[in-house]
This record gives sequence, structure tokens and C-alpha cells, in this order.
Amino acid sequence: MARVALVFPGQGTQHVGMGRELYRGYQTVRDVFDEASEILKLDLARLCCDGPRELLDLTENTQLAVLTCNLAIYRLFAEMVAVTPEVMAGHSVGEYAALTAAGIIDARQVFPLVEARARYHQEAMPLGQGGMAAILGLDGVEAADLCAAAANDGGKVFVSIINAPGQTVVSGDVLGLDRLIALAATRPGVKVVRLPISVPCHCELLTGAAESLETHITSIDFRDGSCPVIPNCAPKLFYTREIGAKLLLRQITQPVRWQETIEKMASLGVDTIVELGPKRTLVNLIKRIAPDIRLFFVEDGPSLDRAQAYFNG
Repeated sequence: MARVALVFPGQGTQHVGMGRELYRGYQTVRDVFDEASEILKLDLARLCCDGPRELLDLTENTQLAVLTCNLAIYRLFAEMVAVTPEVMAGHSVGEYAALTAAGIIDARQVFPLVEARARYHQEAMPLGQGGMAAILGLDGVEAADLCAAAANDGGKVFVSIINAPGQTVVSGDVLGLDRLIALAATRPGVKVVRLPISVPCHCELLTGAAESLETHITSIDFRDGSCPVIPNCAPKLFYTREIGAKLLLRQITQPVRWQETIEKMASLGVDTIVELGPKRTLVNLIKRIAPDIRLFFVEDGPSLDRAQAYFNG
């Protein structure tokens, strides 16, 4: 029998049209979008399905849109596919979907919490003054050295996500990112790609956002979940009721250690991982981390059919 993990993507995977096919085809998906829209007073179905992209890419909208899409797909998957997961994890804001899917955070609490998280992220730095970029061709240590060199001119840039071998993400202000991109251009085999994210996530530039969010997070009723969830910032641990708030606060200013998260799953005996959410980005990363793990994703009708055919047999 397969030992299955579920994973949920985060900010940067958003695209106009995400979830549209499943929204039109399944009441379960519409129910999640309707619930989120009623709580947030925001038409998330229109934002996800129709955009425009300029609004969808604003952090204060992106985090809510990705969370809603992830949870809608999860509920449909759980309803239609016979799987009992061994463990879950989510990438950045996807971690909130994992915590909700595992029953560690209540669904009606998670939407206002992520709304506050996104707002404080957006307010942490004026629009256009910061962002994130993926570095292809360097490991985490090499990327940190490049960040240090880029910061010599007064900018600020930090390693914020260690995704997979040879793929690291950095966050910083415009000066730091521009300088890093210029330095990377002199390195053979290194490529830097700006990401559609309007704030510098998972680094010390968001210390103020973490301080603002602390009251919201500490008011959440964390519970013992039905399934272990691996924290982004501390993959050797699992979320518990006692340390849940502390881990979510750390996640805001500390790097996402995704490579270690998948390595932890493999060490637990996981042989199959299903990504639930838009764009199948995590599946592509996992191939580079643990190529022997069987991979599925669910983001539309055909991918749901493939998962059903495999797991329901």
C-alpha cells in the first residue's frame, strides 16, 4: 500500500484561470470559494477565474486566492479519492492549507488569519520597493555568498527559500535584488528569474509584519491534527498545539526549507506525493529532490481523473 503525503503550493503559483474548471464542475469546490468569499467579503471565484492578473498578483490578494484554491481542491480530492495521508506540508502560504486540511487550524479561522498575514506583508514595504527572485544553478550556501556580495552596495537581499538542488529563492529590496542579478550575470551557468511576488517574503525585512501578526496568530485555537504537518522553518519538527503559533511566526522571517521537507518525507517512508493546488510547481521541485517518489498533482479534471484511477483502482 502506498505511503502518501499531500503538499500544497504557495505564492508565485497563481495564474488567472486557476481552479476554473473544477469550480464549474463541482459543488464542493464552489462551496469552499463561497465560504471564503463570505468570510472575506471578496469575490475569490472571480479573482481566481477571471483576474485581472494585476489584482491577482498583489500579495494581499494572492495569498487568499492560492489558499482558497488549495483548500477547494483538497476538499474535492478528499471526497473523491481513497487516500489516508501519512504527512502533509505546504510551501509558504500553502502551509496554512496543510494546517487546515489536517484539522490543526479551523477553516473559518484560517481565512481571516491569512487576510491579516497578506495585509501585513503588503504593508511591510511600499509597492515596487521589494520582491523575490529565483536563482538557478546555485545551492543555498552559494546563494548566501552572492547575497552577501550584493549587500556590499547598501542593498538588502537574503536567501528566503531553499527549494531543491540548484534552485534557491532570494528576497530583498530593489537595490539588493538588482545588484544580485547583475552579479549573477557574471557567473557561468547561473540564471536569475524575478518572481510575481510584490514583497520580500521569508526574511528579516518582514520582522514588522511578524510583530503585527503575532496577536492574530496567538488568538488561533491550534489543535492536535489528524495528520502530522512538517513546518517550513523547522523540518525536523511537526506542528503541535503547543508550538503552532511560534512556528507560524517564525515562518514569516525565516527561510522555507523545502528541500529538507521532502527529504524528511522520504525518511518517513513516503513513496507517493500528491500536490493539491495550481500549477504543479512542487511536483517539478520534488522530482529534483527525491526522484524515486511517485508523483501526482490535482489542479483540473484530467489530473483528478488520474488520481482517482490510481488510488481508487
